[in-house]
Amino acid sequence: MTGSSGLIGTALVRALREDGHEVVRLVRREPSAPDEARWSPADGCVEAAALEGIDAVVHLAGAGVGDRPWTKAYKRRIRDSRLDGTRTLAEAIAAADRRPPVLVCGSAIGFYGDTGDREADEKSPVGAGFLAALVRDWEAAAAPAREAGARVVHPRTGVVLARGGGMVGGTLPLFRAGLGGRLGDGTQWTSWISLPDEVAALRFLIENELSGPVNLTAPNPVTNGEYTAALGRALHRPARLAVPKAVLRAALRGFADEGPLVSQRVLPRRLEQAGFRFRHPDVDSALAAVL
Repeated sequence: MTGSSGLIGTALVRALREDGHEVVRLVRREPSAPDEARWSPADGCVEAAALEGIDAVVHLAGAGVGDRPWTKAYKRRIRDSRLDGTRTLAEAIAAADRRPPVLVCGSAIGFYGDTGDREADEKSPVGAGFLAALVRDWEAAAAPAREAGARVVHPRTGVVLARGGGMVGGTLPLFRAGLGGRLGDGTQWTSWISLPDEVAALRFLIENELSGPVNLTAPNPVTNGEYTAALGRALHRPARLAVPKAVLRAALRGFADEGPLVSQRVLPRRLEQAGFRFRHPDVDSALAAVL
């Protein structure tokens, strides 16, 4: 697994190990524990023995999309971290003597761009913008593994709701202080998933014969205004303020219009059709679980 120290990766490693699975974590530094192996996306290298006889490879690594303002340099880092890492893993899988049969290669609903009020599923076309082009190329970079016969699945993840980070964790202090509020006019759709359901869905993709893009979002997206009200209810705090669009654009540069202000109404059609059942299908139950 790459990205094992991130929000999703940490939770997935824990869940797999609790069920008795062995997890080898790919790290960029020199390994310091028996469960670690080295890889270097920039150099196109993966420790060969790390992939031999493995049941599945889960690739979650990549520079944080919303961690910093979108300067030209940081956008290049976001793109390179995903394409270089995916290409490196896919080529290593293709070259392995005992090839891992499955690659679960992280992706994102940014593929669809701004959908407005229109619902989108895995049959919807690629959208416009930096993230849409990135996700299209990111998924294409896994071609060597797919062409070598591995089952490649791309979990297009939405906004992950978790206490320890992301959309919830990053704003908890403000909401607890009664300073939380909607972003812009709050009418933009947010396609979200609870961290427990994200982990369960990734495990479902490892174990079931799905390939290609699969949306990892709860079946009931909400507007930003509805999400803000739900978080206020969960914390028993008022959430009546608003952050003007101009302030977000000044602070986040290009990310504002492809992140917090974008409208994405994405549905998990393939996941549900395959039999996956969400523990938290609505935002109130999700927030209650993660808080």
